[in-house]
Amino acid sequence: MNSIVLVTGSSRGIGAATAKHLASLGYAVCVNYIKSGIEANKVVTEIVNNGGKAIAVQADVANEDDVIGLFKSIDTGLGQITHLVNNAGILLPQARVSEMSAERINKVLTTNVTSYFLCCREAIKRMVNGGAIVNVSSAASRLGSPSEYVDYAASKGAIDTLTRGLSLEVASDNIRVNCVRPGFIETNMHADGGEPGRIERVKSIIPLQRGGKPEEVAAAIAFLLSNEAAYITGTFIDLAGGK
Repeated sequence: MNSIVLVTGSSRGIGAATAKHLASLGYAVCVNYIKSGIEANKVVTEIVNNGGKAIAVQADVANEDDVIGLFKSIDTGLGQITHLVNNAGILLPQARVSEMSAERINKVLTTNVTSYFLCCREAIKRMVNGGAIVNVSSAASRLGSPSEYVDYAASKGAIDTLTRGLSLEVASDNIRVNCVRPGFIETNMHADGGEPGRIERVKSIIPLQRGGKPEEVAAAIAFLLSNEAAYITGTFIDLAGGK
């Protein structure tokens, strides 16, 4: 059976690295984006030029109608999905909880949590012969991100719980659900939080004394999706340099 994977939020960063890596392993890839169509199509072009198969589909995965349309596009353009990487997420400017509005909190939770539930729902419906899901959480779910992103950390804590609960719920259907928890990875997300140079500031407190590469996270995701991890479900891989 052909391996068909959706990587949400894959126009940049960890998502783009994952889409390219999985394509190099023979997966047909749906590159999902919400606004960055130019970047998403660059990822697709690179995959195709290297002999792979990929399509780019615009969808806000926090929106139920968009998610339904996204999966219909995959059905038509690639076939029945076998693998899912939930990666889409947002990080808003650093703030203390005492400064956070309900609008901000709800935006983070809807984008970072509701989207994962919706995509899991649609993927599971199609994984009638089994499949694998990897959720991208964050070391923030363990560390809490005080005075910076407690809302983001809380959203990733929810993803940890989703991973554990869903893995038990669908195990008998031969669907595996696992999770990676990246820490200080060199992506543009730090700029979204208002501090592009954050890794340089904190690297001295990281045991490995450096930030991680998106490609290192992609390799861990690929392992958890693969048949080499066929007896692994409900498991977490931390990629935070020992932090």
